[in-house]
Amino acid sequence: MKRLPWITALLLAVIAPAALAAPDTCERIKSDIQQRIINNGVPESGFTLNIVPNDQADQPDAQVVGHCANDTFKILYTRTSSGNYPVSGAASQGKAPTEPQ
Repeated sequence: MKRLPWITALLLAVIAPAALAAPDTCERIKSDIQQRIINNGVPESGFTLNIVPNDQADQPDAQVVGHCANDTFKILYTRTSSGNYPVSGAASQGKAPTEPQ
């Protein structure tokens, strides 16, 4: 039974660097995507990018724009109310908002 802690320590020493590398890779990919969006004319204040585990990727008003860490994380794009870009999809399609009567 004294071997179990030794084996566990060995496994952690091998697995830990790979687990720690994932966030760096994700941050790098997120940064690249952010720069592309800004280069396409979207102001930095007009969107957010979030890195989430795959099981949390289904969020309202968010679009998956990338993945990382061997496809275990998704990068989500969400428009914000800041900047000149409307948040709702109806306004972005050129439809005028209707007022209640």
